[in-house]
Amino acid sequence: MYNLLKGKKGIIFGALDQNSIAWKVAERAHEEGAEFVLTNAPIALRMGQLKELAEKTGSEIIPADATSMEDLTNLVEKSMEILGGKLDFVLHSIGMSVNVRKGRAYTDPKYDFTTKGWDVSAVSFHKTMNVLYNKEAMNEWGSIVALTYMAAQRVFPDYNDMADNKAFLESIARSFGYFFGRDQNVRVNTISQSPTPTTAGQGVKGFDGFISYAEKMSPLGNATALECADYTISLFSDLTKKVTMQNLFHDGGFSNVGVSDAVMERFTEE
Repeated sequence: MYNLLKGKKGIIFGALDQNSIAWKVAERAHEEGAEFVLTNAPIALRMGQLKELAEKTGSEIIPADATSMEDLTNLVEKSMEILGGKLDFVLHSIGMSVNVRKGRAYTDPKYDFTTKGWDVSAVSFHKTMNVLYNKEAMNEWGSIVALTYMAAQRVFPDYNDMADNKAFLESIARSFGYFFGRDQNVRVNTISQSPTPTTAGQGVKGFDGFISYAEKMSPLGNATALECADYTISLFSDLTKKVTMQNLFHDGGFSNVGVSDAVMERFTEE
């Protein structure tokens, strides 16, 4: 390893099990010398295997509902207490659509579900940065990263209102990133990852089709969860100190391809 995060401290949201990108980020951050606190919603802690990850990385777990300002304030304060100072990095790896879970079509959602999805998937990022910013909890040149998906820019019908949630998330990153950069020299970016077979991703209808199509469209193929973790580590490191307010595509080139030979072959008659 490269000791890219030696001496750095942070918070990692959203690790659930070994399929989670956040889980891979935690493993890689630990390998690169970082110390961090792990957090997830109380219900996710009961469902997942976070204790195993905490033991492996020597980390403490602080349960937090990311939609609760009270929980987030407690999380940030206790994390600084545990880690012995301000933070250098934060990963927001949270997303949820009740409409998707309940099988509601995009054209006929239940709007209470829509509001819940916004709050969990996007507004929680604003709330997290609100607490970090107002408590001046980030060290100078710190890095905040959220995970997103290209459905924020293009239509993937079965991604449903998660596409709107991700577009909202990316806008928050740009807007809050301006103030965090101007006032505290802190970076804020989003990573637009290839479709990845995480526990959450597999809940989207037709997800296997997403993965197969993207693989055929991407000249380098789909990026794995571990490769996304590596990219995230680079954004946490001092090697990317002037990268901020960006939506960074980590998708094997998919985002710049109109059509690929592999896809054309499927529709071309012999």
